[in-house]
Order: sequence, then structure tokens, then C-alpha cells
Amino acid sequence: MKPAVYFDEYGEDDALQCLLCPRHCIIKPNQVGFCGVRRNVDGMLYSLNYGQLTSIAVDPIEKKPLYHFFPGEKILSVGSWGCNLKCDFCQNWEISKQRPKTVKRVMPKQLIQIALERESQGIAFTYNEPIVSFEFILDTSRAAAKEGIYSVLVTNGVIDEEPMDLLSQSVRAMNIDLKGWNDDFYRNEIGTDKRNVLRSIETAKKVGTHLELTTLIIPGKNDSTEEMIEEAKWISEISKDIPLHINRYHPSYKSEIPPTPPESLTMLAEVAKEYLRYVYVGNASLPGLSDTICPHCGNLLIERKGMRSSVVGIDEKGRCNKCQEEIPVVF
Repeated sequence: MKPAVYFDEYGEDDALQCLLCPRHCIIKPNQVGFCGVRRNVDGMLYSLNYGQLTSIAVDPIEKKPLYHFFPGEKILSVGSWGCNLKCDFCQNWEISKQRPKTVKRVMPKQLIQIALERESQGIAFTYNEPIVSFEFILDTSRAAAKEGIYSVLVTNGVIDEEPMDLLSQSVRAMNIDLKGWNDDFYRNEIGTDKRNVLRSIETAKKVGTHLELTTLIIPGKNDSTEEMIEEAKWISEISKDIPLHINRYHPSYKSEIPPTPPESLTMLAEVAKEYLRYVYVGNASLPGLSDTICPHCGNLLIERKGMRSSVVGIDEKGRCNKCQEEIPVVF
């Protein structure tokens, strides 16, 4: 166990209040918070999953998905267990909704060494919700930065402002799930207020973290044209250059809703492109909809086939090799 960073005493009976995410769980002695990861032990809050890995693999960075951050490279990807949301359609419910029977214990310096041995220039915290592993990610990302290794979060963005600010200092890139624009959907089926996620997106952009967003389109839940218009408009007010990934849903965990029709993804992508320069369709075999195209002249910049990327239209100065438009891609 590792002492938690963000918590305070609450009332009597040795109860504690976790201050990591907006849930602000009140945790009585020997109990855990909603995420299952933080336990009150003798008036001290501890993280139970520090260094406990359920998954470790080298993935294409496009799988995160990150399309404008070191395209074509591989990244060491790790997951732990626990989550602070309640989505019935969770794709990784085996590690987010329950404590696994077996884990691999890896400390920050060991994980950095694994990244070096596997010739990865980065570490992605993904699979389950990384926010609930705050202390481990903070320690690892800080130590990794000293070794020239960058850190990436694939996250739901449900975290309080102060810990988000702190984490953003040592995390170089994030893909944040923006699960839709309907407030009732977020509150009733996701388990948080949408504004918590919007605040994290604003914070990441403000401090200069490379930022990409993902919306998983679930039929009948968050697939209306009107909501996509409002979502894309809001993103464009921060920056029209933020990549938006519109992904196909498949039934999982408790959800039996049929998969998203491809034509729905195509339509919503076209709607979003009215406001954003870089919109991609994922989890679907739709040719051309994962390529990066110059928003000025239409030149093919990065061609993608599955998880493989080929940079074909960007010069060494990071500009379109046809019209010289500056392209927001990190190399």
C-alpha cells in the first residue's frame, strides 16, 4: 500500500474524505471508496493498487488512440485495476469493476527499465482508469521524465483540479474520453457531471499537454446530430486543432445494445468536421476515415491502415509538403 496524496479528515469516527476525484468519497475505517482502490487504515488513506499491474504490452501508439503524437511509434502500455465511473458498457470491466486475483508488482524504476529494454520512448497508463492509480503514475512519470521517457494517460478525465494540475506537470500527452454531450446521460449512466471532464480538458490544454479526445458512440444514448454539433462547437472554442476520435461501440459488460452502425459514425464525423480540423473514425473498417488530411489543401499527410501509420505528406519542419500549412503533430 502507498499513502494517498489527496484526502482529509471528515467528521468523527475516524472517517476520511478522498479528494482525488469529484466523488469525494467518505471512507470509514477499513472501508474503501467507490473506485475500490483507496482504503482507510487507522485514520490514513492508502492506495491499494500502487505498482500492481494487470496488463503490460508494447502497442502501436495509434491504439491509445493518439494520432498526432509520435505517429508510427510503439509505446509500453500498462494497466492496473479500479475505476471511478459506473459505465454499463465498459470494455475492460474485468479489471475496472473488480479486484483481480493475480497482479504483477512493478515499482516505478522497474517499469522505466522495462520501457528501456523494450526500446519504448514512452509509457502509456491505460486499460483501466489510470486516475485511480494517481500516486503510482505521479512517481513513475516524474522519474521517467528524468530518463527522457514521456508518459501518456488514456483517461476519463474525472479528477479534481489540483491533482490534475499536478499530474499534468509530468504527463506529456493525454487522450481524454468525452463520453457525450447529454448531461443526463453523463450523470445517470456514467456516474459524474460532464463539467468535471470539461474542466480536465481545459486544464490539459492550458498547461500545454498534448491532447486528443475520444467519444464512443452508443446507439440511442449519445448519437444525436444535435449533441455532436454542440460537442464539436465546444471543442473548437478551445482549439480547432484538437483531434477528435469518434469510435464504434460494441456490446460489453452489462450492455446488450447492438454495435454502432458504420453510417452513423460517418455522419457524425462529417458533422464534427464542420467545426474541427482533425476528426477520425475508430474501431471500424472505414477506409480513409483514419487518415490525416491537410485542412488547407486536402493533401494526404498521414496514411493509416489498421494500427500502422505512414507519414507521407509532412516535411521535416512539420508542414504540409504541398501548401506549407503547419500541422499540429508531435514527432
